[in-house]
Amino acid sequence: MPTALPARQTGIDDEQHPGVSRPGRSPALTSGIGHAAVRIGALTVCQAGLLTGFGLLITGPARNWWPLTVEDEVNEGFERIRTHALTSASLIGSSAGNTSTVVGITLLVCVGLILVPRLPRWREAIFLSVAVSLQSLVFLVITESVDRTRPDVERLDASPPTSSYTSGHTGAATALYGGLAVLVLSRVRGPWRRILGAVFLLIPLLVGVARLYRGMHHPTDVAGGLLNGGLSLLIVGRAVLADDYAAAPVPANAAQIAVAATEARVAEPTGRTTVIVNPTVTGPAVRDTLRLVLAQHGREAPVFAETTAEDPGAGQAAEAVREGADLVVVCGGDGTVRTVADALAGTGVALAVVPCGTGNLLARHLGLPLDPAKALHAALTGAPHRLDLGRLEGDGVAATHFTAMSGAGLDAAMLEHTSDRAKSAVGWPAYVLAGLRELRSPRTRLTVSLDGGPVLRRSVRMVLLANIGTVQGGAALVPAARPDDGLLDLALYDPHGPAGWLRAVRVMLRPSSGAGGRARTGDGGPVEFFTFRRAELRFESPQPREMDGDPVGAGRRLTAEVVPGALTVLVPAGSE
Repeated sequence: MPTALPARQTGIDDEQHPGVSRPGRSPALTSGIGHAAVRIGALTVCQAGLLTGFGLLITGPARNWWPLTVEDEVNEGFERIRTHALTSASLIGSSAGNTSTVVGITLLVCVGLILVPRLPRWREAIFLSVAVSLQSLVFLVITESVDRTRPDVERLDASPPTSSYTSGHTGAATALYGGLAVLVLSRVRGPWRRILGAVFLLIPLLVGVARLYRGMHHPTDVAGGLLNGGLSLLIVGRAVLADDYAAAPVPANAAQIAVAATEARVAEPTGRTTVIVNPTVTGPAVRDTLRLVLAQHGREAPVFAETTAEDPGAGQAAEAVREGADLVVVCGGDGTVRTVADALAGTGVALAVVPCGTGNLLARHLGLPLDPAKALHAALTGAPHRLDLGRLEGDGVAATHFTAMSGAGLDAAMLEHTSDRAKSAVGWPAYVLAGLRELRSPRTRLTVSLDGGPVLRRSVRMVLLANIGTVQGGAALVPAARPDDGLLDLALYDPHGPAGWLRAVRVMLRPSSGAGGRARTGDGGPVEFFTFRRAELRFESPQPREMDGDPVGAGRRLTAEVVPGALTVLVPAGSE
């Protein structure tokens, strides 16, 4: 794997540049650490107040209410079923939530997040450590405020000098193992992540059951521990892991910051950078922000080139290659990205994608934030990765590369009948509204030849040729498509009536496994999936067609083939 383009450190002499902010990280990317800390603090106070109030309620006015009146019976029931094997198992479960275990695992994981990855995962380490710490702080506040005796059964552990409410073991286990589940499910890719995440989520429940079995807590104490750990994760995760905060406005002295950073830089200069922008979706403020982010990453004096109706990006990208650019940044929608990628195919010049359109399929697949400044920062701190491209041609369609998905039939008709006004007003849901109007569009007959094999004959409503299979809203139209596997995926949709569409949705959500783990329903059902390197499609009648979301005119013929590793794209850290 090629190494990442360097993001070099800078320093500024305060005496030479008074009043200029230090540019260690772009002000355009300010995440509001102070505001986040204030919000975490305020919500933690509310959390402590909520749980303390609940504790005072169950030890006071509500102590004679059901189900509190049967808690003793639950504890006595656990005491009656004790066996040597269960007692040994409960000791293991309880130990998973004790202080030394939780502190030790938290330290090891946080150190690993900082030292093991090529780029330190500071945000994830902060999330886990702060969540575990806040849970402990709230636990101490609660135990000082709520005095509850432990269950009147034989206790298998020594009783610590704290209130029974809440269960500290359960709360700590929830914060630690629940936090690990959040990190695995949100930051790791792979088929095993859901299994590992489920295991982590199960551990706090096992700890809670173990504490009940060992006679250390009432059921509501365990419930309070689960709630304490869960709220800590929610509060800290929303403040630390969420990527939906708006970028800070460009500061008034943005130019001074960039100039000062340039003057202070002593490392070797980087190559030429060209930024290709679609002016209809990229205003002056966004460009200023991107210029500042580039300067913070050692990319001074970038060349900005606007697309036009006559040249939507190909000419600008070709000029950048001729001028020796080693990085091209494209700011626009899927159509602009496709046009620039087509020109860069096979050149080896790195592409950074800054999503500014409606669909942003490639950017979403790469895991890029949809905020332009954050997306550029994520790309520049990532690594180059070679992606496949599709190459499409047909009657009336010159041979052109596509990055995400091309198609014919209902899909293309939906895109063709979605107005720019609707996309500007409601975003990608405008496609859904147009698609509903096209559901009754007639099917057509189709012949398909895959990699020179036997000709397949089908009737279809929609044909998709996919390098990337997931579209807006997370819908997996072609679930197994990947842009780096050296293959393209073909999906044939032919549902009949409401029942057929329901079956098609079920196939999308739970694809059956075929060879190589691919979803394949080669039985002529509502959806069929195939993989190929070259496909030739002929329709009985002219069909609307599209390429990466742009209509390309009706026709009866399409030929698609994969071009493996044709495009070098900067991919965020952890997304390769």
